[in-house]
Amino acid sequence: MNDTPTVIETTRDHTAAAVVHLAPADLVARLAEERAADIVEILNDRSPDDAAQVLLALPRERAIEVLDTPGLECGPEIVASLPQDQAAGLLGGVSSDRVADLFREMDEGTRAALLPLLDDETRSTVEVLLAYPEESAGAIMTTEFVSVPATWTIAEVLHHIRMVEHTRETVYSVFVTDPDKHTLVHAVPLRRLISADPHANVLTAAPARKPVKVAAFAPRDEAVRLISKYDLLAVPVVDHRNHVLGIVTVDDVIDAIVERQTEQVQRFGGMEALDEPYMEISFGEMIRKRAGWLCVLFLSEMLTASAMQGFQGELEKALVLTLFIPLIMSSGGNSGSQATSLIIRALALHQLRLRDWWRVALRELPAGIVLGAILGVIGVTRVVIWQEAGLYDYGDHWVLVAVTVGAALVGIVTFGSMSGSMLPFILQRIGFDPATASAPFVATLVDVTGLVIYFSVALAILRGTLL
Repeated sequence: MNDTPTVIETTRDHTAAAVVHLAPADLVARLAEERAADIVEILNDRSPDDAAQVLLALPRERAIEVLDTPGLECGPEIVASLPQDQAAGLLGGVSSDRVADLFREMDEGTRAALLPLLDDETRSTVEVLLAYPEESAGAIMTTEFVSVPATWTIAEVLHHIRMVEHTRETVYSVFVTDPDKHTLVHAVPLRRLISADPHANVLTAAPARKPVKVAAFAPRDEAVRLISKYDLLAVPVVDHRNHVLGIVTVDDVIDAIVERQTEQVQRFGGMEALDEPYMEISFGEMIRKRAGWLCVLFLSEMLTASAMQGFQGELEKALVLTLFIPLIMSSGGNSGSQATSLIIRALALHQLRLRDWWRVALRELPAGIVLGAILGVIGVTRVVIWQEAGLYDYGDHWVLVAVTVGAALVGIVTFGSMSGSMLPFILQRIGFDPATASAPFVATLVDVTGLVIYFSVALAILRGTLL
């Protein structure tokens, strides 16, 4: 077995523990040989002022690497703690998309003070990126890419790459444009250029297929989908005239995926997504993010009490029915949560579209019936065993009680599966994030309706006996 990952992790933890209490001046000496990502982990445990002092003492190129790392949690605060002229100088070396991300998170005053101090090229690029909606492909693209006219030879292209490589974030592919219209013609992978005849035209190295591209105002999820579907390292971002504006790289996509999944996981738990890491968010903001949904869910659960009050007479006549209320409610909520999780994920991966709702309904209806029947059989078996073994006496009509529990489980699990699968479609149709259909929300909905189904079934089966 390879022990390398464990050794690296242990070394990293030891380094972090050794420097956590060092003064910024002493810390710089310890970090001189560390990777940028490891420096970021250490700075995340320091105050923004301390982190700013460390950056100022680091070599300029290393400080730029640190600022260019998305994992730097307090990047905007650290930049704000730097002297403005030095902050602007460092940001001039950071990739344009990362600078735009930092500016989006800065307060208005810091942003207004720093933006004019940037060099002209960086400032104009950042202003363009900030103009795109935050959730668009244009907002996460980098404008540092390599493009060449379709009239160049491969030798000219390779020479150009050598000249500009240090000013480009990555060179996964070279984008070939029409020399007159400047529109995208092809995307040529660097590997094909290296292995092709240097005297041939660049188009001879281009794949026969059309280039994959994404519109600047398309959702960033579309860029994620294209990179995942076609196994790309970068996808060009184009405007309405098919001019290349930038590229979305695979590392940009990974960052977007992590951010998106974090938001969805938090919403699955029945709360608003956090804008900051858990340990960084203020107590008041944490309460605000959680209290709203808790109040909504609590008010919804009050309908459960109302439903039980509506069947108070039946409960008084047949107290044995109350024994199975937790079983009934949890089974419906669990089936609904399962269905919701499956559909939300399928929608996120574009495996389903809004128009597919009826296909999902046709699958979930029989699935709910079968799952409910399985649980119903287990529920009936439980009643029979307890009654026959003398563990509990359900009364003279215990057979009817068992049938009631089994039939109710079929109905409630089926309803839970149907409502849990349809709710994400409804929310997406009216413009809400399907992740809002969190497990607690679905469980609350099914709790109320589950009680109504349970007592309605009981009335139908036990009428004339216990009821």
